Amino acid sequence: MSKTLERREKLRFDLIQAAERMIAERGLAGLKTRDLAREIGCANGAVYNLVADVNELILRVGSRTLHRLDEALSAAESAGDPSRPETLVRTAIAYCDFAAANLELWRALFEHRMAANKVLPDWSVNDQLQLFRHIYHPLAQLFPERGREELGITARSLFSAVHGMVALGLEQKLVAVPLPALRKEIAGLVRAMIDGLVARGA
Repeated sequence: MSKTLERREKLRFDLIQAAERMIAERGLAGLKTRDLAREIGCANGAVYNLVADVNELILRVGSRTLHRLDEALSAAESAGDPSRPETLVRTAIAYCDFAAANLELWRALFEHRMAANKVLPDWSVNDQLQLFRHIYHPLAQLFPERGREELGITARSLFSAVHGMVALGLEQKLVAVPLPALRKEIAGLVRAMIDGLVARGA
């Protein structure tokens, strides 16, 4: 790699890191390219020599967030027997804990909207879809007789239920729930859903 390319890659890495810090501190609405350019020491227009547009910059930050979330969920999943229902409980609580510890970066994953004429790049779609294995694989262990499509729908439904509780529970408004209580409620929800699936199968 030439020195010029090395400098460009380093500046691009610095830009993404600076954007990550800015979102973590200010939220997605606080991301300003002019402030980023000043922080990394380049002209405002030069930002767009490093990324195609603000969409790509936000998605690159989101990719880093998803990779860290993936690590947290992997640790929770591997902490016990993957064939037992408690694997899904641990994973759900790990998701809640990650969201609470990385609130603005986590929110940015869901707040960002692509322009109508833009589509998500394949690498970003793949980063998101990869996370569903943390739900799909334990479900497949618990319900080996179920088909891939049915398990996929169940995995998405379980995620939606947990995500909804986390999103509402961590709202800094009247609906906010103290984290210990939220973790307990999420565990109860996941256990109830699994018990319901077992009963329905029986």
